[in-house]
Amino acid sequence: MAKEQKWEKLPQGDPEVVSRLSSELGIDPVLATLLVQRGITTFEQARAFFRPSLSSLHDPFLMKDMDKAVSRMEKALEQKEKILIYGDYDVDGTTAVSLVYSFFKNFTDQIEFYIPDRYDEGYGVSYKSIDWAYESGFSLIVTLDCGIKAIEKVEYAKSKGIDVIICDHHLPDEKVPDAVAVLDPKQSDCHYPCDELSGCGVGFKFVQAFAQTRDIPFDDLLPYFDLLVVSIASDLVSITGENRILAHFGLKQLNENPRKGLLAMINLSSLDPKHITIDDIVFKIGPRINAAGRMESGRIAVDLLTAQTDAEASRIGEEINQHNTDRKAADRAITEEAKTLVLTYQGPVSSVEELQEKAPRGLCLAGTSATIVYNSGWHKGVVGIVASRLVEAFYRPTIVLTRSNGFVTGSARSVHGFDLYEAIDHCSDLLENFGGHLYAAGLTLKEENLPEFCERIEQFIAARITSSKLVPVVNIDADLSFSGITARFFRILKQFQPFGPGNPLPVFRTENVYDNGNGRRVGADGGHLKLELIEEAQPYHHIAAIAFNKSEYYQYIKEGNPIDVCYSIVENYYRGIANLQLRVKDIKERDDEAFLP
Repeated sequence: MAKEQKWEKLPQGDPEVVSRLSSELGIDPVLATLLVQRGITTFEQARAFFRPSLSSLHDPFLMKDMDKAVSRMEKALEQKEKILIYGDYDVDGTTAVSLVYSFFKNFTDQIEFYIPDRYDEGYGVSYKSIDWAYESGFSLIVTLDCGIKAIEKVEYAKSKGIDVIICDHHLPDEKVPDAVAVLDPKQSDCHYPCDELSGCGVGFKFVQAFAQTRDIPFDDLLPYFDLLVVSIASDLVSITGENRILAHFGLKQLNENPRKGLLAMINLSSLDPKHITIDDIVFKIGPRINAAGRMESGRIAVDLLTAQTDAEASRIGEEINQHNTDRKAADRAITEEAKTLVLTYQGPVSSVEELQEKAPRGLCLAGTSATIVYNSGWHKGVVGIVASRLVEAFYRPTIVLTRSNGFVTGSARSVHGFDLYEAIDHCSDLLENFGGHLYAAGLTLKEENLPEFCERIEQFIAARITSSKLVPVVNIDADLSFSGITARFFRILKQFQPFGPGNPLPVFRTENVYDNGNGRRVGADGGHLKLELIEEAQPYHHIAAIAFNKSEYYQYIKEGNPIDVCYSIVENYYRGIANLQLRVKDIKERDDEAFLP
């Protein structure tokens, strides 16, 4: 059973603004409230929100060093230099490489791509790749979704006569690499209006700038938008501003005319090919693409995303799908082992010798304010997923570690509202390498540094995390009666898409509802509930609902007891037919306290 969640109702906004917006737009006040919660308070802002326009994309030359990057690429093409497109092995990196490589392949045959091996080279630019590029005669490397911290690697490349263009979106240090051009909107002296682009998004802006320079019609870039939306969704960047426009038109491309490799993923995921959503990418398509880099090589993902024939896409897609099946099996097994370690936590290790003795069996190194587990035999490719599973189970900042190439390496995941990257940065003197974001990071260190690292990071987190941050919260946008869920209400609600960070799928609360008597357990292990809910105040309005991982409420609901539910409203497609359904996020028995102060 998941940790009990606290329900918190979000601010409803100025009633006068909500009323005015509701009247001007002719929409339900609940929908107007959703707009105000998203910072939309005028008719003009609402029109821009509901009608994203490609004309609102920013000029790519507003990004620092863009002119230098385009100029260097033009020189490379004119002089027929060998160009290497280099990217990380996750979804963001492989989509970025696929986009930039495919685009520039139209102008030269002196171009190849390189994806580092997760196990042999690790994250980011590697010395091995630079040596290979030098031996192969490359004189220009374009990095994507990595490179912003590769100061020594860029210097090494320069010593070999290789120029580097960096396209990254991670937070830079005070000093950035001395590359020919550094494209990263998070640089303090870069004034590009959107600093939340994905790595693929930065790569796209580079392509857009090049296209503008050569007077290439913007419509020629639209076929790349399916890659953009897969990166935006999978990397969990904010879907606001420019990202919202890119995601909107990316979903349009993905649903209407996806590239062959993505269509193969859609079919293998058993998705309706005309109704793909951000959630479908996050939970179905993205993990399959990621599985290539986790279980074998991210290079296979680029092969898929650049496949030219249906047969090639189908063959590679089947291979990646098998990797995903293997990944899920490893994920489940390691998650259960890790949970056991956390539940049997005995306190910190007393020596490096004790650590090394227990590492092959696994041990929990922190378990009060943070969760840190280590097993030297775990599969490196799934530790990030396992970390996310442990956050769901125990709701604490979590680090899952294994051993690879003589080092301890792993992934970190945080809880909402706590900056785990800052905590890791605080211990950077003990690390060989680290990088990431507010809620997700990767790190590498020597085994002898692990006991001190665990002690220091536990102390750092304990001093800063509040008890309220250790309780999962369901944010409720608005109260809603079932009678208010009309066809028109939902038609307008759909126009709030694409949903994601910065524009989450709205969550509603309805009190005092009960099942019509047909509720049942579903799923392979009976862990989910399929319900037909009726509101006490509106007995003639009932609606289908699915409650994942809520089977513990089955007996209570079956006995006819009333409940409060918070949920999102979604469309469930089955054999081409769309049905409205509530996706229940949480259930509270009526004698529970639904809201805490």
